[in-house]
Amino acid sequence: MNLGGTGRGTAVRLAVAMALTCDGVSRANAQSIDRKVLRDGKITIGIHNQALWGYKNTDGSVGLGPDIIRAVLGPMGVKQIDFVVMDFDALIPSLLSRRIDAVASGLAITPQRCQQVVFSNPDLAIGDAVLVRKGTLLNVHKFADVAKNPAVCMAGGRGSSVTEQAVSAGIPKDRIVLLKDLESSVGALLAGRIDADAELSATVINVLRDPKVSDKLERATPFTGLVANGRPVANYAAIAFRPEDVQLRDVYNSGLTKRRVDGTVKHVFAKYGFSEAEVAPEDVTAKKICGASYR
Repeated sequence: MNLGGTGRGTAVRLAVAMALTCDGVSRANAQSIDRKVLRDGKITIGIHNQALWGYKNTDGSVGLGPDIIRAVLGPMGVKQIDFVVMDFDALIPSLLSRRIDAVASGLAITPQRCQQVVFSNPDLAIGDAVLVRKGTLLNVHKFADVAKNPAVCMAGGRGSSVTEQAVSAGIPKDRIVLLKDLESSVGALLAGRIDADAELSATVINVLRDPKVSDKLERATPFTGLVANGRPVANYAAIAFRPEDVQLRDVYNSGLTKRRVDGTVKHVFAKYGFSEAEVAPEDVTAKKICGASYR
């Protein structure tokens, strides 16, 4: 009987101790990941193997996301940056399950995602853009130009945010040819079946990196997409962290600000064909975009 009583008391105390220990470890990890990354000089980043965002080639991991991460964290002493390739849809689940420490793969800040993860301030503004054939002399500098000229046949991706914005800007739905993917749109444009193709600016830049296409197609410039509240509508890409890693996010933001000031961010963007027009304005922050969901 005495043994049973002692055993029960010991079990209770052990359970309490384990709960406290586990809770303590969890909180310690949550509070110190920024110091852990800086102390150990290593971090694991998720990418989805898509140019320009982040992909692997014979030289290792390259792309806009990997280069920005290296530029921001490298000067802080983080020299071992391991990149894990996965499907785009697996990036946030892998982050939350602690398989990776952050996502650097062109992930746009959205209110829904703000409820799942914490974002750094954006580095990239991805707006609307239009591809046309070279030499067509189309006067397409905003969606309104297409809307008022029924002779212009424009395509857009089925379910694409750019297509939705083109409709919001005044182009009738029945005048937009909906195509299933980028390859179909580029093929139709090259074949002359359409006159213009509406895509995200990053997509257009990537398409024109192909020399087999760039001698036949060009980006309509200047071009202003849908405007709301006095500013062209854009998707703002940023680095995503776990909700408990706010301190790491804040450390990253501090480094990003420095790299903006010294011109590193613009230099990295230029390497991948992005102009100053694609650099997110400093007054556009994750806090403004996330609103009440910001942490």
